[in-house]
Amino acid sequence: MTNDITFSITTTRFDEHYAPAENSRVTTNFANLARGAGRRQNLRGALSMMDRRLNELLSTEARYRLELDIVSVQLQFSDGADDEQFPVIEVLDVHILDTETGESHPGIVGNNFSSYLRDYDFSVVLPAAKAAAGTFTVPEDFGDLHGQLFQHFLDSATYRDRFPSSPVICISVSTSRTYHRTGVVHPVLGVEYEQDAFSLTDEYFAKMGLRVRYFMPRGSVAPLAFYFRGDLLADYTDLQLAGTIATMETFQKIYRPEIYNAVVPAGEVYRPTLDQAEFVRTGIDYDREERSQLAVVQGRYAEEHFVKPHRAALDAWSANVGAVLR
Repeated sequence: MTNDITFSITTTRFDEHYAPAENSRVTTNFANLARGAGRRQNLRGALSMMDRRLNELLSTEARYRLELDIVSVQLQFSDGADDEQFPVIEVLDVHILDTETGESHPGIVGNNFSSYLRDYDFSVVLPAAKAAAGTFTVPEDFGDLHGQLFQHFLDSATYRDRFPSSPVICISVSTSRTYHRTGVVHPVLGVEYEQDAFSLTDEYFAKMGLRVRYFMPRGSVAPLAFYFRGDLLADYTDLQLAGTIATMETFQKIYRPEIYNAVVPAGEVYRPTLDQAEFVRTGIDYDREERSQLAVVQGRYAEEHFVKPHRAALDAWSANVGAVLR
């Protein structure tokens, strides 16, 4: 088996008619919304929230609408001896439709990032390391393979031929860190915060070649974490940034209403907590406990079907790529 790895992409439209494919990651957040008797109502409600927030950020009256595609990335060893593909990454790709002109503007890919290997790292590797050491510990090579594969994908022709700019991954702030305002204010991203120390997630994304900045947009009650390559403030238009914020803030209001639908907004110094009692529920169903349970299931799946059977090839590839990245 060669040490080279290639990727392929499939897309699925994420709208009120969306139904998860059989091979979709069951812990993917948008798949969680699209199950059960209220699936259509859930999806319609989430998409309406996104569009309202987009127009609010752009100070327009229902002019813009988001068009979202789920991007599923499959990995394959490229020697052809093994034609098996393994699903490695899912993200959302954003386009912004101007309903007045009919023009569709490209947004930013990367929203709602999810990964089988990340489930493996956090739900299998970390618990095993803790059990072996008798206390919480992070292996020195934690996230190395995942980070190398992610960077290899971004540098591949598969990515470059499809997406004109680098991704931005927008997620919740960490409940283990305290955030302070910096004094920087961006017209769309809003008020900047910085953390008191890097979180494990920050370090994990750093191995993916991504830096982080934290901003609380106008009308928001908590900052969001933006992971990116390049220059977050210069590489993207206000329209593109608004599309990412509208998409991911909506998901966070659904997933973490204690933080992103809190009654009291973040102040100069902010420590997020899921124990916040004063918050507003969105009315959109999301099973957070099931998400955590399924992360373990899918981490085990990655271990059984990808990591263990291809360990030798992955180690050789990782060592080769790691030498280049260093």
